[in-house]
Parts: sequence; C-alpha cells; structure tokens
Amino acid sequence: MAKTPEDLQPASWHRYFAISANNQAWTLAEQPADARDPLALLDAAHASAWHWQVAGNTLNHMRATMLLAQAHAAAGLGASALCYAETMRRYFLGEAATPDWEIAFTHAIHAHAAHAAGEAALHREAFERAEQAIAAIADPEDKAVVQKLFDQIPRPAV
Repeated sequence: MAKTPEDLQPASWHRYFAISANNQAWTLAEQPADARDPLALLDAAHASAWHWQVAGNTLNHMRATMLLAQAHAAAGLGASALCYAETMRRYFLGEAATPDWEIAFTHAIHAHAAHAAGEAALHREAFERAEQAIAAIADPEDKAVVQKLFDQIPRPAV
C-alpha cells in the first residue's frame, strides 16, 4: 500500500491514489475470471490511469495503458482493449530498457486484447510471443507474477 502523503500538494495525493488504484486493479486482474468483478476492475484501472495523468511520467502513463488494456480485455471490451494494447505494445517494445518481465506482460496482455476483439490470428501470434517472453524471464519471482496473469488468458484455438 502506498504511504499516505504528509503534505497537502495535489500531486502527492494524485500519486497516492494512482498507486492505490493501480494495486487494487492488479489484485482484481489476477483473480480467476469467474471470481472477478469486471466493473470494479475497470473502475480501478481507469481511476489509476486518471491519477497517473496528473502525477506520473511517460512510463507511468504507459503502465496505466497496459492495465487499461487488461481491464478492458477481461471485461470483454475487445475494441478498446486492443486499442490500449496496441498503444502500450508500441511503447514497451520500442524501448530498449524495457525489462524482460514487462515485455512478457506486453505480449500476454496484447494476446488477451486480441482474443477479446475476436482477432484469432493476432491472438495466436501474441500468445506465442508471450510464451517465448515468459520463458526468457531471468528472475523466477518475476516469471511467477507474469505466469499468474498469463494462465488466465484463453489459449488460441488449434
């Protein structure tokens, strides 16, 4: 949980609420689909993104976009999920400093968005890239976090 700001500066409070909503949204996103409240996930993801627009930098904005892609995909909102996913994918794959775990999240969430949008070929391609990226994650703890989310993404049809 984020530490409550000790000052009255709006930016401090925006950051606090951005982190709090982000943490809540990821907790919801990791729940099994049959136990997840998609509206609560959407609310938390949008709240986080809104606060990051005030208090964050480009990386925070793109991580919020990633979370929006996941939330919209989980809610079955394919068109918006894919729009968010394409935006964050361009950013994270275009940054040389993107860590291995974030590349794996990028492909996994892109696959989920493609599935929600009914884009079977794109879903299959992104799913395969996610599998490869997860296998390449060096840190076992990072790999476990990504795998937990990835396990909930529907597998492509054979």
